[in-house]
Amino acid sequence: MNKVFNVGLIGCGHISETYFRGHDYFNNFKIVKCADINLDNAKKCADTYDISSCSVEELLNDPEIEIILNLTIPRAHYEVAKKSLENGKHVYSEKPMAVNFSEGEELLALSKSKGLYIGNAPDTFLGGGIQKSIDLINKNKIGNVRLGSAIFAYPGVQSYHPNPEPWFANNEGGPVMDMGPYYLTALVNLLGPAKSVHGISTKVFEKRVIGIGPKKDQEFSVECPTSYLVNLEFHNQALIQITLSFDVVAHQRNHIELYGDRGSMIVPDPNMFGGSVLTSNDDSGVWEEHKTDDLPLGKINITSQSGRANESPTNANYRGVGLAEMAYCIENGLNHRCNGELSLHVLDIIKSTMKAADSKIPQEIKTTCQKAEYFSLEEIQKILK
Repeated sequence: MNKVFNVGLIGCGHISETYFRGHDYFNNFKIVKCADINLDNAKKCADTYDISSCSVEELLNDPEIEIILNLTIPRAHYEVAKKSLENGKHVYSEKPMAVNFSEGEELLALSKSKGLYIGNAPDTFLGGGIQKSIDLINKNKIGNVRLGSAIFAYPGVQSYHPNPEPWFANNEGGPVMDMGPYYLTALVNLLGPAKSVHGISTKVFEKRVIGIGPKKDQEFSVECPTSYLVNLEFHNQALIQITLSFDVVAHQRNHIELYGDRGSMIVPDPNMFGGSVLTSNDDSGVWEEHKTDDLPLGKINITSQSGRANESPTNANYRGVGLAEMAYCIENGLNHRCNGELSLHVLDIIKSTMKAADSKIPQEIKTTCQKAEYFSLEEIQKILK
């Protein structure tokens, strides 16, 4: 039986609900206390989930808390993760690792010096969809991948989020910082580390209007680019063209397509855990479907009304598996998959993409990381209830 780690949650926003749902699936962590800079938010969260609440400082200094779950806004990720490590606690943060590359480097170095684990979302690449894709690539289903495309494009969060301003703020905003981690983490685990990046960007609207909540119909300024076209080169010689945009009303392109020397693959949504993988090994137009809804982290467990291309009206969502897998690795002295090296490499790609687009000069990716081993059924079952 696995050790059950006491987890303290900092940042009681919308995403916290998803991690509490993880209690239904995983056997080795329990969120026992929560904190927020807004004490009313913390109390509301605590009352909802029948746990205790406190200030951020009290939580960081609580000797019973072993792992900090950092669900703060991106600009606070670094500070909370650093204080967690300094207080002798392992930390698992929402994406991105930090908003500045130097901060990510510092966090990784600090975790190593303290002998502590640092982990980061996204963990969606551990789900059935991406893992099935990895398995098929490992089995040479489409041969060596040489080309590909990826897209995330929609109108932006302002229509459904009551406080959308951070998504459009300098340095921490924009689609590369927001959705880039899902696509880049998936691609790195499919293809290996990235080598260089070219990019261009644009900002379509100078102002946007909040669609819901107490600030409904209020305008706010857009401070950052909201669309990027990116060419990403990998060390395995693959070239992937990526579109990331907050300016597209609708489209019918697939999330990720990979083209190998023996065939092609359509990879399901990297922001979800399930979805079918499609492969074709000739030009007949016939695609073979590889379903994942019979896999432990691919089974449909939520209902979605999204109308995005290639997204089923039902999806699998097992956020928290990265935290559970890290907890298992802490107990057993193993390397976890959502690790600091991967997170720093993805942050390096993000910041290099933004710099390449701003300067119109291609950027070399300074860091590297190891592709995670295939997440086997045997390993998954060890952390499931």
